Amino acid sequence: MARRSWAALTLGLALLVAAPILVILASLFTQKSEIWAHLASTVLPEYVRHSLALLFGVGFGVAVIGTATAWLVTACRFPGSRWLQWGLLLPLATPTYLLAYTLSEFLDYYGPVQGLLRQTFGWSNSQDYWFPEIRSLPGAIALFSLTLYPYVYLLARSSFLEQSHCTIEAARSLGCSPWKSFWRVALPLARPAIAAGMALALMETLNDFGAVQYLGVNTFTTGIYRTWLGLGDRPAATQLSAVLLLFIAVLLLLEWASRRQARFYESGSRYAEAPVYQLRGWRALIAAIACLLPVLLGLVLPVGILLELVLNYSEEASNNNFWDLTRNSLMLAGITAVLATLLGLIVSYGQRLQKSWPIQLAVRTASLGYAIPGSVLAVGILLALGGLDQGLTGLSDRFGGTEPILLTGTLVGLVFAYLVRFLAIAFSGIESSLTKIRPSFDEAARSLGESSSGVLRRIHLPLLSGGLLSVSMLVFVDVMKELPATLVMRPFNFDTLAVRVYQYASDERLAEAALPALMILVAGLLPVILISRQVTQSATKRA
Repeated sequence: MARRSWAALTLGLALLVAAPILVILASLFTQKSEIWAHLASTVLPEYVRHSLALLFGVGFGVAVIGTATAWLVTACRFPGSRWLQWGLLLPLATPTYLLAYTLSEFLDYYGPVQGLLRQTFGWSNSQDYWFPEIRSLPGAIALFSLTLYPYVYLLARSSFLEQSHCTIEAARSLGCSPWKSFWRVALPLARPAIAAGMALALMETLNDFGAVQYLGVNTFTTGIYRTWLGLGDRPAATQLSAVLLLFIAVLLLLEWASRRQARFYESGSRYAEAPVYQLRGWRALIAAIACLLPVLLGLVLPVGILLELVLNYSEEASNNNFWDLTRNSLMLAGITAVLATLLGLIVSYGQRLQKSWPIQLAVRTASLGYAIPGSVLAVGILLALGGLDQGLTGLSDRFGGTEPILLTGTLVGLVFAYLVRFLAIAFSGIESSLTKIRPSFDEAARSLGESSSGVLRRIHLPLLSGGLLSVSMLVFVDVMKELPATLVMRPFNFDTLAVRVYQYASDERLAEAALPALMILVAGLLPVILISRQVTQSATKRA
C-alpha cells in the first residue's frame, strides 16, 4: 500500500473520531430546547459547582497519594517496599462505581463499622455520635482518589526511575537532606509526568456516572443521562454535553501548558546504582502504612466484601443470567480490543510514514476520544447515527425495501462508541513502541524493494507483538468496566456485567451484584500486574 493510501486511512479515522464531537458542537447553533433555560436557572449551577469541586479535590488527592507513594517505593527501602512497588498499581483495576457500592455497604449506618462502634460504646442511634457520610461530595472525592491515584503513581514512578541520580547526589553533596532533595530536585523533574497523570485521573472523574449517581452527587454526566433518558430532551442533553466539553478542553490546555515550559535534560549518567534510603523504626512504619493503606482501601477491602457476599448469598449471586452477561461483556471487549488495536496500528503507522501537518492534526484529533466522557460520546454518536439511519431508511424505501436499515440501538453503534472512546489508548501504546524502532530499518527494507505495507508486515509487526498485546489487553479491560456509554448505547434486552452491577446496586441489591462485580475486578487485575512488571523490568534494564 502506498503512502498516500496510509494518509487517506489516517484522515478517515480522524474524521470518524471527530464526527460525534462536531455534531455536538453544531447542535448548539441548530437546536433549541425549552428545558435548557430551566436547567440553566436551576440545576446547571449545581452541576458546575460539583464538577469543579470534584476536579480540585480529586486532583489534589491523586497528586499527593500517587507522588508520595511513588517516591517512597522508588527512593526508600522499608518492610514490604518491593511488594508494594507493583501492589500500588492494583487499585487501577477497581472501577470507581464498585468501590462506591462496596464501601457504602461497609460504612453505612447499618454496616459493620458503625454497628461495631454502637455496640462497643453503647450508642443507640446516629444522634449519639458523628460519623463521616460516605454518600456525599467529600466521600466521592475520597473514592475517586483511591481508585485513580495509580495514574499519577505509574507516571511519577517511571519519572523517578529515569532521573539521573548524579543530580540527586549533587544536591545531597550541597547539604540537602533527603526531604529537600526530593522537594527541590526530584519533584520539579517529575512535574510533567505528575501533571499528565493528574489529567488522566481528572478526565476519568468527569467521565464517571455510576459512582456519582449512587453517591447522590449531581454532575454533568448525571445531568446528561437524566435529561436524555429521563426528560427525553435531546437538544438540552446535547447542550449540557457541549458545556462539559469546555471543561475537557480547559483540562487539556492546562496539562499542555504545564509541560510546554518543562525542558529538563540530564547530562549525567543514569547507569550507576540507584542510591536508596534505608528507613528504620517509626519512619519505616509510617512509610509502610502510607503505601499499604491505598491498596487496602482501593482493592483488598472491596474484593473481601464482594467475596463475602458471594459466599453468603451464593444462590442470589449466581442467578440472574450471570453467564449470559459474562458472554456479552467478553464478546464486546474482545471485538473492540481487536478493532481498536488494528485501527491504532493504522493511525500510528500512517503518522510514521507522513509527518505533514494534516496528518499530525488528524492524529491529534483521533487521540481526543479518551478525553471525552462516554455519555458525551453517546449523545454525539446517537445524533450522527440517527441522521445516517434516516438516510438509509429513505434509501431503502426508494428501492422498495420493506424494513428500514438501522444502526442506532445495535451492537454496531455500541462498538463504534467504544472505538471512539478507547482508540487513543491503542494509538498511544503502539506509537510508543514504534518510536523505539529505528528508521534505518524502514529505509533498509525499502532499499530492498519492500512496499510500505510489506515493511509493516515483515519488519514492524514482529517487533511490535508485545506492544500490540499490551494495548489490546488495556482496551479489553476498559471496555469490560465502561458504564456511561453502554447505558445509553446498548440494544434493548442486551446488558453487560457493568450495566447489571449498576442496576442491582442502584436498587440496593448488592448481593446480586457481587458476582458480576467480582468478575470485572478479576478481568482487570492481570493487565495491571503485567504493566507493573513491565515498568519494573524496564527500570532494571536501564540500571
